Amino acid sequence: MQEAAEQLGFVANAAARSLQAGRTYTVGMITTDSIGRFSIPLLIGAEDALGAGQVSVFLCDARDDPIREQYYLRTLLGRQVDGIIVTGRRTQARPPIGASLPVPVVYAFISSTDPDDCSVVPDEQDGARRAIEHLLAIGRRRIAHVTGPEHHHSATVRAAAAMRTLSASGLEPAAPVLFGEWSEAWGRQAAGILLSTGADVDAVFCGSDQIARGLSEALQEAGKRVPGDVALVGFDNWDVMVDGSRPALTSIDMDLEGIGRTAAELLLAAINGEPEHGRRALPGRLIPRASTAVNPF
Repeated sequence: MQEAAEQLGFVANAAARSLQAGRTYTVGMITTDSIGRFSIPLLIGAEDALGAGQVSVFLCDARDDPIREQYYLRTLLGRQVDGIIVTGRRTQARPPIGASLPVPVVYAFISSTDPDDCSVVPDEQDGARRAIEHLLAIGRRRIAHVTGPEHHHSATVRAAAAMRTLSASGLEPAAPVLFGEWSEAWGRQAAGILLSTGADVDAVFCGSDQIARGLSEALQEAGKRVPGDVALVGFDNWDVMVDGSRPALTSIDMDLEGIGRTAAELLLAAINGEPEHGRRALPGRLIPRASTAVNPF
């Protein structure tokens, strides 16, 4: 019958299929990431998993506005979506989007403060450990760390993991951790601080690619060779930054598409009556490039 339908060019009616199955074959994704830096890769990963089940996605941008977020939640529920993925641009845990909702919810990249909720997040501690271990593996021992705001969850988590990894190798950081902003401007400023204090540094692990790019430019303007004098590792593997930097930046990739794909798979399982609970941290990977090349000259 399936073969005959295909030969005749038959296309199933989605409305009829929904009525028969008691489902709409739609999923909502609510994000606070207006720029799309994190939500777009997550969406691509989610669609990879949902597309196999012929499920469509409604993407809603809440713009960090709780009122707008609740409006979209009501709208999606009014459209009778089968489930909802909640995401954002920060990994810090957030309150649940709603209580006793009629459909399953999975949090992706961010997590829920409710341990009974299902959350899929990047393992940022593992990423920082990989960065430091890579620098150690290429022979660097005088390693500094420059990162974002001290009150930012990702900055503190990555910094703490980096310091633990150094300590486990019997090393101290080459300079106190420098907290600042997630920007190239801060990277340039941090380079100036390291140079002015005379810190003996042969590598810097940066909390973001933006910081690493700015730091790289400032170091080279001051006559330092990258990676000859100072090797650099960034975080996020943002193609605009890593490929636009000279030399190209080694970086930690959080596998955002993988997080989106896993979140969608867990949501489909919950829709089918097999929900999972708790927080699942997925490891990333280090992408080596010229900023940590051995014997570059």
